[in-house]
Amino acid sequence: MTESESVNVDLEIIVQGAQEGKKLELRLWLRMLSTTKLISQEIRRRLRNEFGATLPQFDLMAQLYRERDGLRLGELSKRTMVTNGNVTGLVERLETDGLVRRATPDGDRRVTVAKLTERGVELFGAMAAAHEGWLRDMMADVDPAIITELWQDIGEVKTSVSNHLSGNDFD
Repeated sequence: MTESESVNVDLEIIVQGAQEGKKLELRLWLRMLSTTKLISQEIRRRLRNEFGATLPQFDLMAQLYRERDGLRLGELSKRTMVTNGNVTGLVERLETDGLVRRATPDGDRRVTVAKLTERGVELFGAMAAAHEGWLRDMMADVDPAIITELWQDIGEVKTSVSNHLSGNDFD
């Protein structure tokens, strides 16, 4: 099996042959995971092809777009669930591309704030509009009422999972 073939294997194969009504939680988790993987792979491909950007760059820019005054790198790390070192690398790359600028407020070199440049705001606006269109396109065969119902139902799953976490809170 080639690498590209293994990437496209549906994770639900793990429970293939399970009796109807059995292993429901496992089957649901695998279906959500495989759906997320399919969408993420396609979004990554389209971001790369149309904007020369990565998904982590898009996610970081999305956080900065929401916070026009900028964010500390540590806060960016928390919000994007990326290590501090990787956030620094992402910010450096985006700064090199003229999309982000870094500043040290009040001359405190221990604190670095990243902020989108005007060019970064414009590019992210185009990327966000394309991203929304891609999602709409990928889900075009699903009735909007089903999307609404799934959104609510998966919210209940998320709440239950959050209630039973043994580690840090996640939202």
